[in-house]
Amino acid sequence: MIVIQKATTDHVDGIARVCIDAYWATYKELLSHEYIERMINEFYTYERLFKDVTVTNRGWNGWTVALDDGKVIGAGAGGMISENHGELFVLYLDPNRRNEGIGTKLLDAITTELKAYGAKEQWVSVTKFNEKAIPFYEAKGFNFIHEQDEYGIIEGEDYQALRYHRIIK
Repeated sequence: MIVIQKATTDHVDGIARVCIDAYWATYKELLSHEYIERMINEFYTYERLFKDVTVTNRGWNGWTVALDDGKVIGAGAGGMISENHGELFVLYLDPNRRNEGIGTKLLDAITTELKAYGAKEQWVSVTKFNEKAIPFYEAKGFNFIHEQDEYGIIEGEDYQALRYHRIIK
């Protein structure tokens, strides 16, 4: 049985494993190895994840994990970006556990938290051409709004992110 819950420090290694494995599985054909390594080193180190699990506030509501027999098989997080707007910052699954409804359960849990903070609308950024995520978010009622530079690009990189938005009730 899949359990969705707030992450604790016991889940940090599992969050790192899932995020790193999913990042490579998702982006190895879309982004350079250098960019992928840079993002992994910024967001998915033990030290960063430990801090992110132990500190929460309106702008960062901490990690939520999907567990199967105590093992992390999915992880996500969100926060408030304005008075009424929430953002899904990250949502990754073990690449071998896609299409089981786990991503939906994580998204629903994070959305419920954002609504408790007052969110009436929700945003997410998706890397352009990410055909693992785009159909998922569109099926969940997110609508494409605009394109922008991908987070963390440096000179010579031209990666684009698609901004999606939905009203939440």
